Formats: sequence, C-alpha cells, structure tokens
Amino acid sequence: MKLSHTFLFVHDQDIALKFYRDVIGLEVRTDATIENDYRWLTVGPPEQPDVEIGLALIGPPVPPTDHEALHALLAKGSLQGIIFAHDDVDAKFDQVRAAGAEVMQEPVDQYYGVRDCAFRDPSGNMVRFSSTRRNPFPG
Repeated sequence: MKLSHTFLFVHDQDIALKFYRDVIGLEVRTDATIENDYRWLTVGPPEQPDVEIGLALIGPPVPPTDHEALHALLAKGSLQGIIFAHDDVDAKFDQVRAAGAEVMQEPVDQYYGVRDCAFRDPSGNMVRFSSTRRNPFPG
C-alpha cells in the first residue's frame, strides 16, 4: 500500500497554485474542471511522481452545513498542514522567505532528531520543511 493523494483546503486555487508551484517548487499533476465547475487541482514533488496533493476549495463533497465552520478554521490556520522532507532546510527556508511567505518558525534543531522550519501558505495552512539530523542525540 502507498499514499497516492492528500488534500489541503485553500481559499483560492489560483493563489494556492502560484504558492505551491512557483514558491515551494511542486509540479502540477492535474488541473481540470469537471462537472458543475468543480476544479480538480493537484500538485506534487518532482521526486515523487506518484503523490498528488489536492488544493481544494471548501465545497462538495463536504456537506453545506459544514462549509462555514471549515472556512473559519481555515482562516485561523487551525486545519492540518503538510510536511516536506528536504536535504537543506536552511536553503529552502531562505528561498521561501525571500518569496514573501509568512514565517511561522525559522530553522531549528528539534529534540526529536530533525531540523525544521515552518511557513503559512496564503490560505493559512502550515507548511513545514524537515530534515533528519545525523546525530540528534550525541553523547
């Protein structure tokens, strides 16, 4: 079994696409409009051609009674984010920050053995970059 798709809610698919493609460096996998003007938009890391990240508007198949609550959670940045493994967290941090992304956390060595940093995407989702430290627990 392998992961094939995961989804992030976004406020605006065009703005999200520019962020994930042009700033983060993901590739567009699918950008298609299907029935009722529903846009199926997915991106993914060049190194993982079989993984797709859906950039989805809040709408079907989510019940209409939940739309307002999800919009409020997304606006607050309270929904789940995404973590990318990267060989050089510091370089990626500098590149994403230079593009104007909102910094949540500068690169730091975590006690659990990774070096990571965090940003918010234009919709408020957390985007982290992480690399495993060679010797996280010296001694």
